[in-house]
Amino acid sequence: MTYLITGAGGMLGQDLQQALAGRPATALGRSDLDVTDEDAVLDAVAGHSVVINCAAYTRVDDAETDEDAAFAINATGAGNLARAAAIHGATLVQLSTDYVFDGSATTPYAEDALRHPMSAYGRTKAEGERLALELNPGATYILRTAWLYGAHGPNFAKTMVRLAREHGTANVVSDQLGQPTWTVDVAHQLLTMLDNELPAGVYHATSSGEASWFDFAREVFSLSGFDPDSVKPISSGQFLRPAPRPVFSVLGHEQWKRFGLDPIRDWRIALAEAADQGVLENT
Repeated sequence: MTYLITGAGGMLGQDLQQALAGRPATALGRSDLDVTDEDAVLDAVAGHSVVINCAAYTRVDDAETDEDAAFAINATGAGNLARAAAIHGATLVQLSTDYVFDGSATTPYAEDALRHPMSAYGRTKAEGERLALELNPGATYILRTAWLYGAHGPNFAKTMVRLAREHGTANVVSDQLGQPTWTVDVAHQLLTMLDNELPAGVYHATSSGEASWFDFAREVFSLSGFDPDSVKPISSGQFLRPAPRPVFSVLGHEQWKRFGLDPIRDWRIALAEAADQGVLENT
């Protein structure tokens, strides 16, 4: 199999490159491929059997006032890649997000739960899912993930380490639930899915278990040698931002079990290993 990674310069894209070491793969960052350019995408996909689309507009708050730009990358770009994959007979893996849901659930979202985004970012990613499935039918995987942290780029975990060092404390939202997920785990789960030739469709690539941002921050403080009691809980209402955040972002993992595979391990176990490897360092 020959692999094409778009958005390869991002946090997940870089970990995917490492996971694919030794396999024939092409890694294209933002400056290498504009996914909104249909002709360029068609040329880039040629000669590849798997396309992994990590290219995304992820500035959630900015998207509220710049939805057209977010739509161009998250929806039109996904559609271009799906169309090109169909023409060249390639499999598409479209990375997506918990933001396609409204966060009103009280139990984990199933893979086939109806999309109901609340934000501009969520709407554009939901449309990207729809176009990917429609334009490359039978050969598209939607891989939803959330609350990502990793070595290659800014993220919540690194921010907590910085706040611990600079201020000794942090005020963190305690009434939003999700699944802190290491990009290394997502990369390996994605390849496990492909290597085992699972049926095309929707899968959730988030860690097992659940946590609030407050829980996540306390664990980061503790693993980084700081006092977890220095993290103070606040409500979402005390930390208002332009884009609404899903209150409940826990995703279910039944698809993995249905096909005899384990979902990603518990978030605490992964975070401890990431800390041992220096991933949480704010450099």
